[in-house]
Amino acid sequence: MTHPKVCVIGAMDEEIREFLSHGKILKTVERKTFCVHEVSLFDFSVIVVKCGIGKVFAALITQYVLGEYGPAAVISTGVAGALSAKLRIGDVVVSEDCGQHDMDATALGFERGRIPYTDFRFFKADRELIRFALSADLESKDHKVVSGRILTGDQFMTGVRGESHRFLTEELGGDAIDMESAAIAQVCCVNETPFVSVRTISDYADSQAHLDFNQFLPLIAHNSFRIVKRILEGHASLWQRP
Repeated sequence: MTHPKVCVIGAMDEEIREFLSHGKILKTVERKTFCVHEVSLFDFSVIVVKCGIGKVFAALITQYVLGEYGPAAVISTGVAGALSAKLRIGDVVVSEDCGQHDMDATALGFERGRIPYTDFRFFKADRELIRFALSADLESKDHKVVSGRILTGDQFMTGVRGESHRFLTEELGGDAIDMESAAIAQVCCVNETPFVSVRTISDYADSQAHLDFNQFLPLIAHNSFRIVKRILEGHASLWQRP
């Protein structure tokens, strides 16, 4: 394994289990709230970590991994709810960028999603990581891989079609919604580390979201795995940047 480590972050066991089952675990470091696995996967040295659910855990673990391992890139993987009407369960959204839908300082005159007194609103993903992800094939031809904007907040959304949540698409332009991607993206941007989020649609963020989420989780995890596999195998030069 000659390539620098790449970090794959998932929020739940189900989102990283397939990576661990296909690779050879070389070392596991246990912390109070998470485990970091060093894995040989497709001849790459990969850090696979479950960060836990929500923005705080996602940011905390991302900063820890960047500081301890200095990966060449970070890939956030897992599930998301659909905001775009064009998305179906099993489709994969590759982040063009990510933003926080629950960052709201509009009362102070800032745009929704803008972190006050900064230039940060939407965090752009790495173009090469996006390119390789979009070139992946899924086993089922019923599912597609598309790029889009992923919105993040500390809520499991179940009512996005209502008037009160119209801002998610009309104001923020979101295509999918999750609970970790933008937090990981923000930490990577501040540390100038390439990142991308790969999220498989598990539900429509409606009243049936919790049922769809649990029912389709195995399929969703498999689709995400195939996309990340394609990124890792894309081109060695991707991991050899100065």
